[in-house]
Amino acid sequence: MNKKISIFLVLLAAPAYAFAQANVDNMMAKIQSAFLSVGISIVVIGWVIAGILYLTAAGAPERVKTAKTAVFACVIGTALIILAEFAYAMIRQLLGV
Repeated sequence: MNKKISIFLVLLAAPAYAFAQANVDNMMAKIQSAFLSVGISIVVIGWVIAGILYLTAAGAPERVKTAKTAVFACVIGTALIILAEFAYAMIRQLLGV
């Protein structure tokens, strides 16, 4: 008798599990997309600010150094976003999602 009830519960729970898994995948894709959009926006703003700093440095060594530091930070930020997107895609592929 207990075996029939457990089989019934498994058959009843399987569609619910599949539906929940689809919702989790959808939610993770939306979160990843939101983080990617925010990250790209921040990097683009950083590149614009770094460019303005470099253009307005007018040869002053301290301001040029600040501009170069900003450009370096933008390069690092861009690389991190690209690597994060690559890592996310690799993890999804390894998990078969």
